[in-house]
Amino acid sequence: MAVKKKIIPESARKIFVLDTSVILYDHNSVNQFKEHDIAIPITVLEEVDQFKKGNESINFSAREFIRNIDELSGEHTLTDWIPFNGPTRGKFKVVMNTRSLVDAEEVFGEKKADHRILNAAMSVKEEYPNRKVIMVTKDVNLRLKAKSLGLIAEDYETGKIKNLDSLYTGMSTVENVAPEFIAELYKSGYADKAKVFKKEKLPANHYFILKNDRSSALAYYNPNEDRMEKVDKPIAYGIKPRNAEQAFALNALLNPSIQLVTIQGVAGTGKTLLALAAAVEQKRNYRQIYLARPIVPLSNKDIGYLPGDIKSKINPFMEPLYDNLKFIQSQFNESAKEYLKITELLDNEKLVITPLAYIRGRSLSNIFFIVDEAQNLTPHEVKTIITRAGEGTKIVFTGDIYQIDTPYLDAHSNGLSYLIDRIKDNKLYAHITLEKGERSELANLANLLL
Repeated sequence: MAVKKKIIPESARKIFVLDTSVILYDHNSVNQFKEHDIAIPITVLEEVDQFKKGNESINFSAREFIRNIDELSGEHTLTDWIPFNGPTRGKFKVVMNTRSLVDAEEVFGEKKADHRILNAAMSVKEEYPNRKVIMVTKDVNLRLKAKSLGLIAEDYETGKIKNLDSLYTGMSTVENVAPEFIAELYKSGYADKAKVFKKEKLPANHYFILKNDRSSALAYYNPNEDRMEKVDKPIAYGIKPRNAEQAFALNALLNPSIQLVTIQGVAGTGKTLLALAAAVEQKRNYRQIYLARPIVPLSNKDIGYLPGDIKSKINPFMEPLYDNLKFIQSQFNESAKEYLKITELLDNEKLVITPLAYIRGRSLSNIFFIVDEAQNLTPHEVKTIITRAGEGTKIVFTGDIYQIDTPYLDAHSNGLSYLIDRIKDNKLYAHITLEKGERSELANLANLLL
């Protein structure tokens, strides 16, 4: 027997006022507030309209939001409360009033879109004094301004990781492992996991450092065979792992049964280098190698303001990727076939280094696809990339969740954190958090103390 959902009276429903940043972060955000009502300031519609042209994901979000609102409104006028589909859902409207008893433009001494949005939220609060009105924005400064005016203000929580301390790391250290178990790993390359973990359920493709007083071994849990398998330290196109974490990362990158890999770590831990070396090592298994990253210009400006043609505009953003490629080449003599092969791959566009936006519309079948700086993507952007993967494609996301370059993302809400949290313990997926820097002693000192 189906349970009938209770219809919440209007007086008990909250009114959420959405800022532009929420819509550009998640174009489906209006559908995430269940029985509560949504107010959209007219200034937000004006700002979203400015983002609708372009090929970036933010432009896609703007267009999708506009289409969604148009479909939901039907024959209604947007200044009326329009019901969402379903009897237990709330309503939405566009707020035309950008004036309130307390004028944000006068308080903060500046006429700008954010202050008109604040005024719209204040006018809703004044119009509905008996209802709880909440400003929702991913702009921290706008939240602070709202609170200073007496408004309740919150971050948009959908897709946000609550506790980063418990974010999946992909690896564990196990002490006091029986010497016989480690000996069996070395002898056969695998061992029965029950001898160490009994009936404990292990996450798929989870990595382990197994230790006792006399020996140690690196291993991972193979969910397809339901056993522990020894992890070696392979060399990928001249790049050899320098620590256990890097060995685990390379194992995942070279494992054909793992189709999705995430590598998280601070600068200098070797994330991008390992991913690129593994891709070139397996070049014969894939039609192309794509190494892409989102462009996040300085001062939050579009690259159009930079001088020169499109190539000279994007080159500064791609240079770190070329640096990794040059480092791999430097492992070989300039006349060596391995060195020349990388140049050939670039010339023949078998290896493509490009801004992420330029991948849109391309086929992702039989591709080794590396997405660098993935912490600058929203959860929706990460989902869009993965859902476009065709047969034979492997996708690798690398990044540092604490090094965010976009104004409306943080360590809790970015796409990389979201992906690690949501997709762990899947047979197609592996994750490793790299903690030990290998760039130089000086770089390690900076990461530790500065």
